[in-house]
Amino acid sequence: MVDYRTVKSVAVLEVNNPPVNALSYNVRQGLQDGIERANKDKEIKSIIIIGKGRTYPAGADISEFSKPHKGPNLIEVGLGIESSRKPVISAIHGTCLGGGLEIALFSHYRIALESAKVGFPEVALGLLPGAHGTQRLPRVAGMAFAMEIITSGRHVSAREALQHGILDKLVKGNLLSESLDFAASLPFSVPHNRRLRNVPAKGAENADRIFEVALNKVKQKQNGFIAPINCLKAVKAALLPYEEGAKIERELFMELLTSGQAKAQQYVFFAERAATRWYVSNEKNQKKCSAVPVKTTGVIGAGTMGSGIVVTLLRAGLPVILVEQDSQNLERGVNMIKGILQGSVNLKRMTSQQMNKCLQQLTPAQSLDSLHNVDLVIEAVFENLKLKEEIFGKLDEICKQQTILCSNTSTLDIDKIARATKRPDKVIGTHFFAPAFVMPLLENVYGTKTSGETIATVMNLGKTIRKIPVLVKTCHGFVANRMLARYQTEASFLLEEGCLPHEYDQVMEEFGFPMGAFKVGDLSGLDIGYRIRQELAKANGYTVTTDTRYIQGERFSSLADKLYELGRLGRKTGKGWYKYDRPGAKEAFVDPDVTDIILKHCKDAGIIRRKISTQEIVERSMYSSINEGFRCLEDGVASKPEDIDVIWLHGFGFPRYRGGPMYYASTIGLAEVYDRICYYHKTFPESSYWVPSDLLRKLATSGRNIPMSDWSTAATVNKSRL
Repeated sequence: MVDYRTVKSVAVLEVNNPPVNALSYNVRQGLQDGIERANKDKEIKSIIIIGKGRTYPAGADISEFSKPHKGPNLIEVGLGIESSRKPVISAIHGTCLGGGLEIALFSHYRIALESAKVGFPEVALGLLPGAHGTQRLPRVAGMAFAMEIITSGRHVSAREALQHGILDKLVKGNLLSESLDFAASLPFSVPHNRRLRNVPAKGAENADRIFEVALNKVKQKQNGFIAPINCLKAVKAALLPYEEGAKIERELFMELLTSGQAKAQQYVFFAERAATRWYVSNEKNQKKCSAVPVKTTGVIGAGTMGSGIVVTLLRAGLPVILVEQDSQNLERGVNMIKGILQGSVNLKRMTSQQMNKCLQQLTPAQSLDSLHNVDLVIEAVFENLKLKEEIFGKLDEICKQQTILCSNTSTLDIDKIARATKRPDKVIGTHFFAPAFVMPLLENVYGTKTSGETIATVMNLGKTIRKIPVLVKTCHGFVANRMLARYQTEASFLLEEGCLPHEYDQVMEEFGFPMGAFKVGDLSGLDIGYRIRQELAKANGYTVTTDTRYIQGERFSSLADKLYELGRLGRKTGKGWYKYDRPGAKEAFVDPDVTDIILKHCKDAGIIRRKISTQEIVERSMYSSINEGFRCLEDGVASKPEDIDVIWLHGFGFPRYRGGPMYYASTIGLAEVYDRICYYHKTFPESSYWVPSDLLRKLATSGRNIPMSDWSTAATVNKSRL
């Protein structure tokens, strides 16, 4: 794992643990042995640590987290490097992250290729740099910079790292050759200040102020997470004598390591990767299908969603033909696209040249005929089945036979849309989330006849446009909105029974959501939900009015429809569940008029309002969704619980430190969740979604703890076998 060789008077320790040279046991042992061997060799004057392949060690071996520790640990290896009598140089290329950067900071000198990046991403796993990283970085880069990059986890370019003292030199050309020349220029002994334990942390004179500023920033951007707070405390401890600071770092690290948040965040890390490993129902051989190249694309609809999708495709370097039959709407859409890209330039996320290149790839058009030769089309018109069927019928006649036809529908059955074509194997749902150019989730929805090749292509496209693609099976609402409907419905019922919008939202924001359901409704627009409800009613042969309280025996809340009919559509009109200073404004204010509307609605319906506890709000919101999640697993709509969690994490802002709704249920205990769902089913018999999922019942009453990885399998297992 670490190759040892000598070049003249230099010992070269080459880490050889592909693909990312993770610091597994064999690598740690190899580094320790290599340092000891070089120090015993009288011919060796200096030591170089370098990575073979594409990178310097890019961090710890995460697969070892759940295994018994096998020494030496990273601190022992690092202290051995620092105590070396002969100068140790870390030669960095690729990504030097986490434990890799700690090894570099234990070294006496650090040089890097200009293309290299460094950083401490541990915060994303609910941890802090636990091998003295929080003690060493402030000694070279200062307190403020150390706090910023450790709490953000961001990757720092080699040039920025040089400016902040993390690196001693940037080089071009052959890294090893440059490192050997650098080694030849060093003194034979290690200067006192090249061992970072001997160097005081920078910024001590303003430490309290730096800490407070960093703490306020963390509370604003990472509210609810404990890892960033512990990171700040550990960095501040670098002001103490080295051994004292290292001891505090260790205590704070162990506090995180044993916390529920770290376990949840590490689960998410693996769940996000598992989501891209897809299969259709039980046909796992579908994974073998190859994606077809997508070189040209079309988008139908120049509204907010369509324009956002266009931006996403353009940023990925894909040419886009944007079709909108109305010239004014087309012009408005193009201007929206330009505005979004200009915003990226203003935020320095792209250059003006990159923006212009994107715009050169955009072709506005008013006819579907312009899409005759594209490889893939995404329809993004409003949620109306008849309209979508009409469009797909036309596309079937216009587009070449190989063209993949995608719908951005958020709820409609893909099979019904596919029946409008003679190529159902080429039809698939690509459900983007608003705003499409920001939200990372892409819920890809396959139909009964969607081919493996089509699925492979859109899953690959998701990665190309830098989304997190998750594959689900068609049904009304798929996974995301099928589960969200329960969450939103319970929110409406809680409003009728005793809550006010701001009270409900406060509870769910304290749970960890960035916004409560009613603020989200105002952001999306209350007209969106209204259209979906009307379409669903039409498809099922019933009528919904503001007086409707029951639909086919099911309880129904018409509160949102009353706001819609009053023209309260949310932020876009300046009034929704909240009021805003002006149309389009972001800050929400409690509106007494909404309170009056709610109270009158309840009085007219004969609903007696009551005080509702925080526990009941959380349970009814989350457990109704979780129960539906288990139904999605039962039905094969979701292939694994990780997919459901990733959808909620990246589609709805579920708190990452809770892992996702299905993981959250596992931490509560399925038996307890099942018992509470049974209680709510008994309490609210007119809401059939409270009928406990059969899969949940099996898992909860099995008498043993069945791991999440086996939940999907358990859906098809007879109860007697559990």
